[in-house]
Amino acid sequence: MKKPPVFQGFSPETIDFLWGIRFNNNREWFAAHKEQYLRTLYEPMQALAAELAPSFEHVEGMQPHVSRIYRDMRMHPPTFYKDSLWFCFQRRVRGGVLENPCLCFELRPEGYRYGFLLWCARVQQMDDLRTKMSDHADEFLRIVKTAERESGVALDGERYVRPKSCRDERLTPYFSLKNLSAIRDCPPDDLLYSPALAGEVRRVLTAWLPMEEFCRL
Repeated sequence: MKKPPVFQGFSPETIDFLWGIRFNNNREWFAAHKEQYLRTLYEPMQALAAELAPSFEHVEGMQPHVSRIYRDMRMHPPTFYKDSLWFCFQRRVRGGVLENPCLCFELRPEGYRYGFLLWCARVQQMDDLRTKMSDHADEFLRIVKTAERESGVALDGERYVRPKSCRDERLTPYFSLKNLSAIRDCPPDDLLYSPALAGEVRRVLTAWLPMEEFCRL
């Protein structure tokens, strides 16, 4: 199997392509810019995921997955292509990527973001997770505190309008969350265009790995 190139960072041309596909979402434009897509977006994304992969080799079942830019036309008939690309590290599980905890990186025209997500969690899934939080409150809070300190990213998510009650008041900030996210959101900057991006993304994703493990039910 051919190894991906060493990650050297993305480039301003990457962002140019993403803006271009957003405003020219058709086969003709993409065909004319496919080489730019491969060279400046897809191949660097593959290289970044490959560079981070050894940090998760010790986690059973966890593998990188790089998204496709092509949309499923059965679900998105008006547009042919996505205007973002992402990869995630996730264990083999049933359901979609966002229905299960994952460690991820995404690049969009506006910038990039990375961290921990449990975004499209089912209602029963979050109910079960709240039960686990209650039964293992000290462990959960220790994981949150350590990950936030090591990554500089806070755990948050969408909230129910009506707060959910809990036995342990320390868990109150987390019990009313519909989903979980600990994501660093950045505009296009010098780090995005640097090989040093890999080390920064690795630092944040590994900090939140214990939370990914805690959220597996």
